[in-house]
Amino acid sequence: MSSVTWQDALTAGQTLIIDGGMGTELQRRGVPMNEVVWSGAAVLTHPKVVREVHEDYIRAGADVIITNTFGSTRQMLAGIGRGTDVEQVHRRAVALAQDARAAAADRPVSIAGSLSTSPPEFDHRAYPPPEEELSIYRESAQLLADAGVDLIALEMLEETTHAPLAMRAAKETGLPVWLGVSCRRDGNRIVRFTNNVPQVSLADSLDALLPLAPDVVNIMHSEIEVISDALAVVQTRWSGPVGVYPESGYFAKPNWNFTDVIPPSDLAREAFRWMDAGAQLLGGCCGTTPAHVHALRSAVDDRNVDR
Repeated sequence: MSSVTWQDALTAGQTLIIDGGMGTELQRRGVPMNEVVWSGAAVLTHPKVVREVHEDYIRAGADVIITNTFGSTRQMLAGIGRGTDVEQVHRRAVALAQDARAAAADRPVSIAGSLSTSPPEFDHRAYPPPEEELSIYRESAQLLADAGVDLIALEMLEETTHAPLAMRAAKETGLPVWLGVSCRRDGNRIVRFTNNVPQVSLADSLDALLPLAPDVVNIMHSEIEVISDALAVVQTRWSGPVGVYPESGYFAKPNWNFTDVIPPSDLAREAFRWMDAGAQLLGGCCGTTPAHVHALRSAVDDRNVDR
């Protein structure tokens, strides 16, 4: 699916399905996670499994699949001594997604290139000076664009210090950009999901990032219980397309704990509420599986039949 096609679908009021968790699904299938880059090197060490996960999400009904490049910037890969492999990792990740699309898709499917500002080991003391940091994001964004992704999906943007740099790098590619924000509840406030840094309200974060002109705002890598309230905050400041792909379970570094992961049928029921609240893109993040994506696909198809 070209970028124009998915944008036209959203403009026409259609609901699109995003895939589910990649790193956690790789872990569930036996791929070891790394404390520094999590699943970032799996495209080199376990490419067959990465492709199979993409294929399974497509067959489950995903309209958009996201490359396994969340933890693949030069800075992240340098943490495991593979910084010089950054080009190979990005090109391989996109190629695996493209191969999966060619093998499994019987309809248009877009490929989103994942880019995150998360530092190695999620240690916020590890960020380099701003100009070097910007060059890191520029490199990854351009590698994704050159390899043929349809859009850049910025994921788990946490802080207003670093997120604008990633936004700038992504926009410079000329591709559509999805802004993925993670949030949680702090008393009566919805705040950005941050580690060991002062909390910033989701509203204030959006005020800092929306002037950079994303094409879609996604609430992602956030607990299901906070999604509805976060949607309400987003819609006070943003009139464009909104997406939701929550997590379920919890992170116990370097692995995901699948205890209490929401059943697919329950996620589908929640999705009806999010669609009623205006969400046009639905998917899953950490902990979700092809079964969850299939349930979301069925929910959207049922909604379309009822109309």
